Amino acid sequence: GKHVEILDAKTREKLCFLDKVEPHATIAEIKNLFTKTHPQWYPARQSLRLDPKGKSLKDEDVLQKLPVGTTATLYFRDLGAQISWVTVFLTEYAGPLFIYLLFYFRVPFIYGHKYDFTSSRHTVVHLACICHSFHYVKRLLETLFVHRFSHGTMPLRNIFKNCTYYWGFAAWMAYYINHPLYTPPTYGAQQVKLALAIFVICQLGNFSIHMALRDLRPAGSKTRKIPYPTKNPFTWLFLLVSCPNYTYEVGSWIGFAIMTQCLPVALFSLVGFTQMTIWAKGKHRSYLKEFRDYPPLRMPIIPFLL
Repeated sequence: GKHVEILDAKTREKLCFLDKVEPHATIAEIKNLFTKTHPQWYPARQSLRLDPKGKSLKDEDVLQKLPVGTTATLYFRDLGAQISWVTVFLTEYAGPLFIYLLFYFRVPFIYGHKYDFTSSRHTVVHLACICHSFHYVKRLLETLFVHRFSHGTMPLRNIFKNCTYYWGFAAWMAYYINHPLYTPPTYGAQQVKLALAIFVICQLGNFSIHMALRDLRPAGSKTRKIPYPTKNPFTWLFLLVSCPNYTYEVGSWIGFAIMTQCLPVALFSLVGFTQMTIWAKGKHRSYLKEFRDYPPLRMPIIPFLL
């Protein structure tokens, strides 16, 4: 067997020496052995690398395939407290759902005493509540039943940042849309119907893409393939963009902004679009790098443009 020594990447202090490790042991197995001597660093917190400043080794990397001698020196970095993706998404999405409803039902201390538990007389306000709630219920169900997460966890500190964003915007939008002085959109029912159609089509499209991506990766496998359109017409957007789920997501919020004609919703759409464009460009780059035959017509998020 091989010997494995684990040093602190910052201080170079020796943290652990593993004697006679199986040559075909994986990094995941080494992490488990390391946890036995240092229980405060559970495997998800550990980053092991060959070079103190290098890239983290993957859990599935095998010891004997790494460029190391009989004694392998690995450098350890603590990634900080980790939290499971499922927990993250449930917190991020259950929050906006609940917060919006507090404003919709006009619970006391929001709009002044005489409005407590009153109801808006505008149809669009009720429709907006249905759309907003539907969106987040859909996200919660997808998190539980559709998405497959390649990384099990994320850093705990990220959840505070994300929750501030999602919860804060939900409260800001809901405050204005459910306000007793809210006025319906300029072009009335026509504008609402058009916007509702955009919203529903984009929600269906987003769901279709999530299903297509799920079917691309069999449960438990880490193989990556190029996503292609399926028989479902909503997936045909894959012909032109790498991340149609983001295209549809932005489209949904644009629909919601037109429906409510509300500035905070428009800003939420803009911030979301900016963030999703960054993610889409990253994903697009990694597709191009990984697949030599990647379809040349595709753009990251907006057909022909971006």
